Amino acid sequence: MADVVLITGVSRYLGGAFARALSQVDPARTIVGVDVIPPPHDIGRAEFVRADIRSPMIGKLIEQYAVDTVVHMGVIATPLGAGGRATQKEINVIGTMQLLAACQKAPRVRKLVVKSTAGVYGASHRDPALFTEEMAAKRLPKLGFGKDSVDVEAYVRGFARRRPDVGITTLRLANVIGPRVRTAMTDYFRLPVVPIPLGWDARLQFLHEDDVAAAMIAATLGEPADTVNVAGDGIITVSQAIALAGRPFVTIPTPLSTGLSTIFKRTGLIDFSPEQLDLLVYGRGLDTTRMKTVLGFEPAYSTKAAFEDFVAAAPRPVDTALTAIAGAVDDAGSALHSLVGAVPIGRNR
Repeated sequence: MADVVLITGVSRYLGGAFARALSQVDPARTIVGVDVIPPPHDIGRAEFVRADIRSPMIGKLIEQYAVDTVVHMGVIATPLGAGGRATQKEINVIGTMQLLAACQKAPRVRKLVVKSTAGVYGASHRDPALFTEEMAAKRLPKLGFGKDSVDVEAYVRGFARRRPDVGITTLRLANVIGPRVRTAMTDYFRLPVVPIPLGWDARLQFLHEDDVAAAMIAATLGEPADTVNVAGDGIITVSQAIALAGRPFVTIPTPLSTGLSTIFKRTGLIDFSPEQLDLLVYGRGLDTTRMKTVLGFEPAYSTKAAFEDFVAAAPRPVDTALTAIAGAVDDAGSALHSLVGAVPIGRNR
């Protein structure tokens, strides 16, 4: 059983939710939460320590608190949340390297749990219907969070070779969604008018925010499970998700979707990487057999139920917002109209 758990990224929403959930499991457990800024939310019984995992101080903390379990939730998904892409990559990649180096030197560390992403599989037209953990990406992510996570997992595998006595579980989470968490995907489905790639209807899997904390607890308190896909049962397509959200949509030819994404970033509406745009084109499915049989975890929410819970709390679009976003689409679409003519806006009733 874990006696002293150190959680990185505790000031971020999912890190704080995990700290609160773990606090309720065992009142005797010592929990230390680490981040560069104080948490804006409740972190349960966790003792907050302001520290940067990119600095050698993290090793001193692991030694000082006699940490035996490290839960790494400090890999940042969006550059806007990190202060820019350069900072995001530095925190994700350099921070993980420093953290693992500190763990390697700490003989008391016996367990490592890493929050990763299904984004390491990428998204392409050559993908299988369902990715198992043994499969590799047909087209590796080249930028953003997905690329960082590929690097993070490579460092974790290297650490495993150097410290075979440490039990490791890496959770590859599907896109997280829910009524409170904010991600690029939740921002996308909250747009007053949702742009979708013309001629495609990608398959999506989601994981409810509450199930993230539950899966992390299962990994922290259970036996090491190596690499595990984590997602809610079932899939929904982009068109089904938009219908559930009750959003109007606009179809955009795939070559022009990157330009529209740039406009959304500049206006602060959404922060989508090229890999996330690929997901909306090609989709992705995860085989979750190991999640149930090895990790021993069953999400409380299916993919559809998780999305419906998100929709129930999402604000509905208003006419003024519709006008504003439609104007942005029109401004961005002068080249689009010259190429393919007017693009109709669809409405779900």
